[in-house]
Amino acid sequence: MSERAAPFYCPYCGDEDLRPAEQGHGAWECGACNRAFQLKFLGLLARGLERSDTGGDRT
Repeated sequence: MSERAAPFYCPYCGDEDLRPAEQGHGAWECGACNRAFQLKFLGLLARGLERSDTGGDRT
């Protein structure tokens, strides 16, 4: 089993004052905007992402 995913910032206000919520596995609470949220893994893409830009580290 993998470790619990930990967000680095709140998806609503961008603040970093996060703590695990007492109710619900995977729930997080933001101390700045007083919102609760969950991170959810949706799945893997079948083909992967196709990049249309030419930037990055690709040679």
